[in-house]
Amino acid sequence: MCIRLLRTPLAWLALAVLAVGTAFGLFWFQPWKLVTDTEVHETLTAVEESGRPSPTPGGARTPAASAAAGPTVVSRGSFVSHEHETTGAARIVRDAEGRHRLELVGLDTSNGPDLKVWLTDQPVRTGRAAWDVFDNGRYVPLGALKGNRGDQVYPIPAGTDLAGLTSVSIWCERFAVSFGAAPLDPAG
Repeated sequence: MCIRLLRTPLAWLALAVLAVGTAFGLFWFQPWKLVTDTEVHETLTAVEESGRPSPTPGGARTPAASAAAGPTVVSRGSFVSHEHETTGAARIVRDAEGRHRLELVGLDTSNGPDLKVWLTDQPVRTGRAAWDVFDNGRYVPLGALKGNRGDQVYPIPAGTDLAGLTSVSIWCERFAVSFGAAPLDPAG
């Protein structure tokens, strides 16, 4: 009887629809990412916790260090969880030439489809209502998340006005939701 059913055009159509639906569902949701991790270990900028470059022994700065202020932490913050448990820290570092980069330090979040790193003007809040606000205002996409664990570096495009960009979000573009976000408070 089962073989007889497979000989009907309606059965073949149903099988084709099921196959296409399964393929689309696997592509869209990428469920294997729930059980896989991608670790990244990029070199972070060497700066003291105060955000100022390390002085030479004895506390004196060399003439070169005085002329080129060295790398400085401009702003920093710790991640809070949104859609997925997220820990780690984010900081914006300005190098001696005045270029900026975002550094994710010890990031640990879930893997997911279509994850991006965004600088945004939205405040970081907790709770379900805070998950989907980061595309409401101004944001600067820095690229695809390189990995869901580890230290990562994202160059900030030259000419980006950092004024008002007060947070970073690990943003899932496919489902328009934040996995986690960190406020970027001025370093002092």
